Amino acid sequence: METTPRLLKDIAPVRWTVLVLLALMMFFAYMFIDVLSPLQSLLETNRGWTPENYGTFASSEYFLNVFALFLIFAGIILDKIGVRATALLSGAIMVLGAAIKYYAVSPAFAGTELETWLAGWWTSFPASAKLASLGFMIFGCGVEMAGITVSKGIVKWFRGKEMALAMGIEMAIARLGVFAVFRISPRVADFYGDVSKPVLFVLLMLIIGLICFMVYFFFDRKLEKQIGERGDEPEDPFRVSDIGILFTSKTFLIVSGLCVLYYSAIFPFQKYAANMLECRLGINNTEASDIFSYFPIGAMVLTPLLGGYIDKKGKGASMLMLGSILMIVCHLVFAVTPDALFSKTVAYSAIVLLGVSFSLVPAALWPSVPKLVDNRYLGSAYSVVFWIQNIGLMAFPILIGWSLAVTNKNVTNPLEYNYRVPMLIFASLGVFAFLLSIWLKSEDKKKGYGLELPNIQK
Repeated sequence: METTPRLLKDIAPVRWTVLVLLALMMFFAYMFIDVLSPLQSLLETNRGWTPENYGTFASSEYFLNVFALFLIFAGIILDKIGVRATALLSGAIMVLGAAIKYYAVSPAFAGTELETWLAGWWTSFPASAKLASLGFMIFGCGVEMAGITVSKGIVKWFRGKEMALAMGIEMAIARLGVFAVFRISPRVADFYGDVSKPVLFVLLMLIIGLICFMVYFFFDRKLEKQIGERGDEPEDPFRVSDIGILFTSKTFLIVSGLCVLYYSAIFPFQKYAANMLECRLGINNTEASDIFSYFPIGAMVLTPLLGGYIDKKGKGASMLMLGSILMIVCHLVFAVTPDALFSKTVAYSAIVLLGVSFSLVPAALWPSVPKLVDNRYLGSAYSVVFWIQNIGLMAFPILIGWSLAVTNKNVTNPLEYNYRVPMLIFASLGVFAFLLSIWLKSEDKKKGYGLELPNIQK
């Protein structure tokens, strides 16, 4: 009797090796996203940036994704050419943007004709910030394309298996990059006396990540060859008109809204967290970065565990509600705790609490998307969610930079800012995310999407 050969994804060591290859690039990408976040005060004192300049730069990562609709096109490209080709494309774009950003903040850029030309217009925005923003825009296109590609790649290799656990582990590895960069970046900058050196270091790591995507290419090609030979998993072809289905799905839009509100209170906060702690605790840059570096640790440890729990027990929608509540509490601690009571212990506690929140929501959010849409436009579904998310991620760093400048008009020392209003803004986002999570659970109960059900199929 002829036996059907196993697919590569049915061999546990192989599919977990594939996960590591995908996750390593996201680890390095997360490092690069926040490589300058611990150095906000140094950019202001050494490069002449203002809070508004820094906020505009921080938001630039998402500019092309939002206004040029690059994320929507990225999803279409992903569904058209597949995971492995899109992975290589996204990696190359990230490396290109990272190289431009490094050049912008390096001493080599100072005094060049390009700097002189860039300085001649929009004079309130330094030339280094302009070019760094351009590089960050390009990098942002690559990293968001990589994000949806990795998500679809995990679904491809883990559907019907440990999908939430795999997504949780990938997120944990990626967030370890945040811990690493908040530890490494200020120390490298201090050692060399140059804010560009941490950027160069992580640029080299991104090149290693691109090599990981190259190795993944061969695994994925072999899997697809096996699938073709067995005739498994037939799929309807993707059609551009399918995107309209996403924008008419109420539940999908609720998930997208919850995503943008929640992540807008996380990633923009990371850009300002080190400076906020410098100001509130009166400590130096490295010590503030060390405190915040513990933020991803809770998420890193708990997300895979929670993903495994969702795989076996479910309760994804309920986790979204709890995560939103914890985020509200954390930001309110930073906003309203009196100076006399705000200590390092309080700061550590709030940071760890935020890390727990950041394990609950993503562990439940991303595995829920395949339950809401057909597989043929899953890549586009992720791209639409990320596009809507990017609107908030672009807008809120600008808003926070503006609010910081407006509420500190007479403050010239970047170590003396008052962060109460920015933190209240972040807390309000958590309130709206909580309300949407209640609505989502209600819709799931009425229509039976299975958001509260386990992922592993028995």
